[in-house]
Amino acid sequence: MSDRIIDSQTFARWLDDGAELAVLDVRAKEEATGYGQPLFGTNLPADRVLEQIDRAVPRRQVRTVLVDAGDGRGAELAAALHARSWPNVHALKGGFPAWIASGYATRSFDIPGRDFSFAVQRERNTPVVTVQQLRASREKGEDVLVIDTRTVPEYTRNHVPGAVSIPGAELLLRFTDIVPSSRTQVIVSCAGLPRAILGAQTLIDAGVPNPVAYLEDGTAAWRRAGWELEEGLPSRYGPATDRSREFGRDHVARFSTAGRFPEIDLATARAWASDPDRTTYLLDVRTPEEFAAEKIPGSSSSEGGQLLGLSSRTIATRGARVVLIDDTDCIRARTVAHWLSRRKFEIAILRHPFARAGAQKGAEAAA
Repeated sequence: MSDRIIDSQTFARWLDDGAELAVLDVRAKEEATGYGQPLFGTNLPADRVLEQIDRAVPRRQVRTVLVDAGDGRGAELAAALHARSWPNVHALKGGFPAWIASGYATRSFDIPGRDFSFAVQRERNTPVVTVQQLRASREKGEDVLVIDTRTVPEYTRNHVPGAVSIPGAELLLRFTDIVPSSRTQVIVSCAGLPRAILGAQTLIDAGVPNPVAYLEDGTAAWRRAGWELEEGLPSRYGPATDRSREFGRDHVARFSTAGRFPEIDLATARAWASDPDRTTYLLDVRTPEEFAAEKIPGSSSSEGGQLLGLSSRTIATRGARVVLIDDTDCIRARTVAHWLSRRKFEIAILRHPFARAGAQKGAEAAA
């Protein structure tokens, strides 16, 4: 078993050598504070590794390191995976406790979503509104709309009263179907800050005509103010109209990153995915309902609003290629690429003519 266990010094060297390296945090989700900080390995709890590692690590030959809580589960799993023809899986000796104590723990792959968003806010000076200001605007009858950019299940648990559910990558695709006027002030909310900042700055970068700001601390601030949050799914997007798609195509082309990402065809994507010498992730950034209705074999559902803020939740292999799959409008893929490119991935985009009827059926079923 010793050849399947590496020490922190070896691991640190692997992190710096520039070759592909997959890192899996196999602690239970409640132990993986901040999705694997300080290392940002993709969290795949030990009891799910054997069944789900193919999704997290698409290429079996890639060097893979399992990091546990210091309980020996990584070594057990490495042995089990070797027996299942995973030839290059290793466990980190002593797991996270040993890594943190080693002095090498400053090395990382990703940054916290909060830190990433704050960096964007400082760079772009993204406008902000407090919950008190929002409430005052509503009491005055001003034309203001709150958009919650979290996932639909998160929105359903609780949200600022009157907010509309539009996950982050869907903003430009659904914008004119939800926002009644170019004069409407749009305030983007989430549970705290990260997705609200990125959502607001997405709209600003795309040049929407509306005044846009993010809601400072979102639902957390609303609760601290002593006000009740709303529950359920009273207001969410529906199937995108042709008018809204046209608006989205026009405005996504205004990103500073427009034209930077190559487009590939399905044959190329399949060739890349089967390449024995390079890892490629085929990530479908449409809604989970659309993915369930129709998908490209071998692709994974990776809802765009989640992917753009913290890539390590999905992409375990450092140095991998990332193919973002979308419908032929590519509004969501280009939104995700706009932010994901700041994390230094090699990104390509695959347009695919998914059946519009299937997408609409999926959206209606979710609603």
